[in-house]
Amino acid sequence: MTTLALTRTHFRFLLLENLRVPIAVGSAAIFPALSLLFFVVPFGFGDDVAAATSAVIQLAVFGVLSSFLFTFGVGVADDREKAWDPYVRTLPAAATPRIVGRLLTGFVFALIAIVPVTIVGAALTSASVTPLRFLAGLVAMLVAGLPFLLGGLAVGYSMPVKAALPVTQLIFFPLAFGGGLFLPPQLFPDWLQTISELLPSRGARDVVIWAVQGITPSVLTIVSFAVWIVATAAIAGWAYRRDEGRRFR
Repeated sequence: MTTLALTRTHFRFLLLENLRVPIAVGSAAIFPALSLLFFVVPFGFGDDVAAATSAVIQLAVFGVLSSFLFTFGVGVADDREKAWDPYVRTLPAAATPRIVGRLLTGFVFALIAIVPVTIVGAALTSASVTPLRFLAGLVAMLVAGLPFLLGGLAVGYSMPVKAALPVTQLIFFPLAFGGGLFLPPQLFPDWLQTISELLPSRGARDVVIWAVQGITPSVLTIVSFAVWIVATAAIAGWAYRRDEGRRFR
């Protein structure tokens, strides 16, 4: 089989495997929409379209980042403990189709995660965006999720599933709060604002806000976000090579 055919096969297999557990798909998609419904919609923004749009974006980013971190962190750790994944990794085929198939699956579920929150935001708030800005926001969402995708791979390839689940929870929720995904960072005190700009979640939020609303993030936020991408990529690569060395020598 060609590399493209192998990639399609892995993608289809992983997609169907995840879809067979609807609660895993639904939880990542429903939580941001419920948060918007319970904590944003009742208070409303009146005619403040910009504030309403920012609130919807923040929770959409929350859905994408949590989907990436848990799909790749817990999902990879769980696969490593099953007989099938080690067997596939011993076959005489390159690792690229398997990895790309997993990445494509993560992208699909990340996009699914923003559907409910987008519908609730469009129907029950004054949030508004042009079609072109919306498409730019979708692309920005995938870029924004890179540190969490790579961080998830690092966790998944370095820990058993029993450790991966609590670790991803301990990592994600403080980062989500500190990154301004629950509250607008403009409400933070100065000391927390400075810390926030150094977090990958703040960079993710501001990248998408920039794409959708045109609000330029600070230089510190962009530089920190780029550093997080490089750092998590390096750690994920190290974790993968370490796992290969330990299990397939």
